[in-house]
Amino acid sequence: MDATSKKAYGVAIIIQLIYTGMYVVSKAAFNHGMSTYVFIFYRQAAATALLLPLAIVLERRNAPPMSFRLFLKLFFYALLGNTLSMNLYNISLKYTSATVASATSNSVPVVTFFLAVLLRLEVVRLRSPSGMAKAAGVALCLAGVLTIALYTGPSMSPVNHHRAFAAHHPHPQAHADGGGKGTWMKGTFLMLLSNTTWSLWIVLQASLLKEYPNKLLSTLVQCGLSTAQSFLLAVAVERDPAAWKLQLDVGLLAVAYSGLVVTGVSFYLQAWCIEKRGPVFLAMSNPLGLLLTIFCSSFFLGEIVHLGSLLGSGLLVGGLYSVLWGKSKDHLHQKQSQEQAPKTLNTTSNDDDEEKQQPAAAVQNTGAGDEKQLKDLFAMEASPLRHQSG
Repeated sequence: MDATSKKAYGVAIIIQLIYTGMYVVSKAAFNHGMSTYVFIFYRQAAATALLLPLAIVLERRNAPPMSFRLFLKLFFYALLGNTLSMNLYNISLKYTSATVASATSNSVPVVTFFLAVLLRLEVVRLRSPSGMAKAAGVALCLAGVLTIALYTGPSMSPVNHHRAFAAHHPHPQAHADGGGKGTWMKGTFLMLLSNTTWSLWIVLQASLLKEYPNKLLSTLVQCGLSTAQSFLLAVAVERDPAAWKLQLDVGLLAVAYSGLVVTGVSFYLQAWCIEKRGPVFLAMSNPLGLLLTIFCSSFFLGEIVHLGSLLGSGLLVGGLYSVLWGKSKDHLHQKQSQEQAPKTLNTTSNDDDEEKQQPAAAVQNTGAGDEKQLKDLFAMEASPLRHQSG
């Protein structure tokens, strides 16, 4: 194993540790009574404050113009992929656990693939091994969510009873009674809905990047718009002025950590990791984050992990790997077809036929590029990095 590969594995572990910290610290803040709506506003504001100077320094001379139509499109994308998705996510995190949040993040690539199929951006050939793997991945993902939502099973005791983020008035365990069971189910399906809106945002980004290829400015504008949207939503929901006060507690830690560390540090590390080893490598490291979250949430929060959550997590991880395997097989087949195309052109003796084949090959390569771009997008977002861009 060369030095770059060793470094890539180390970076992937650091990324998963960052996300583990995000799940645990955010859950701790909500357990201490912090409003999820106010949290989103402060987090988005912190992310915008981080991205704005970077955009000024790096893009002030070559920023492409932005039409009003494009601005409206970015407003809608910010509402869908940031404001709506993140608020649903944090509400569901408050209702469930950090383990469920980490487990369901594995469904993002699967849901993205499913939406891409519905929008005819992906093709599934069910008679091929890759097609069957993709279909099985979608089925495993659905089974995993249903298992987490509907099946409790025996529980595992917390690793540490003297937890660091103990709340003065902790929320009851989700499975403690019938009402808790209903809250747990609602939270699980809200988490799935959050992942679905985020996945739809990922699919829409493929066309957005063609129209406006500057990723940093696009992210900054969407993050800024989401800050304004989140503020209006929080003002409408939270009427108590005390809910807006930040103190030196876990709430302030959660805002700073999510807005700066997750947005800044993990954004750079993920970009580096994808550049060196590809998006699939990063997506396949997600189950490590799940294991870390199970341990840390039990150790620091005293969360009780149930067998149903573990079984559902296993099904979600299986669905993730199944879809990624099918995508890798398609990518390998496509690469082999592209390598064989020049040979076919060279062995053709008819000049007219060559002129007809070359444009066709160009069209094929263009389609391949579009598919690769979409593949990179949904694999890169294997974690709900609604969390990455703020």
